[in-house]
Amino acid sequence: MSASTPQRHIRVVGLLPEKRAEYLRLHEVVWPDVEARLTASGITNYSIFLLGDRLISYYEYVGDDYEADMALIAADPTTQEWWTLTDPCQVPVPEAEEGQLWADATEVWHMG
Repeated sequence: MSASTPQRHIRVVGLLPEKRAEYLRLHEVVWPDVEARLTASGITNYSIFLLGDRLISYYEYVGDDYEADMALIAADPTTQEWWTLTDPCQVPVPEAEEGQLWADATEVWHMG
C-alpha cells in the first residue's frame, strides 16, 4: 500500500424503489469475503449512503495501482456472486458512462 495521501472516490447509482428493501437487507451484513477483497485491493473507509432513490458510495484508495486493484475486485468470484444480488437493485444515473451502473463524481473541494 502507498504511504501517500489516499485517493477519495465518490460514486452514484440509482436504486430501484421496488428493490430498496432487498438492497438494504443485503447490506445489513456484507459478505466477509467481499470486504476482505476490497481491503486487499487498497479500499478503506468505505461507506454507502442513501438519498431518495440514489446510492452514494465513498471510499478511499491507498494502493499503488488503482486500475489493477479494481480488476482484481472485478475478477473475484465471490464479489461477482455478490454483484448478481446487488446489481439488479440498481439503475444507472444519467451521468453514468455507457455500460456502467455507477457514475464517478468529481471532487471540487476538500478541507485538508
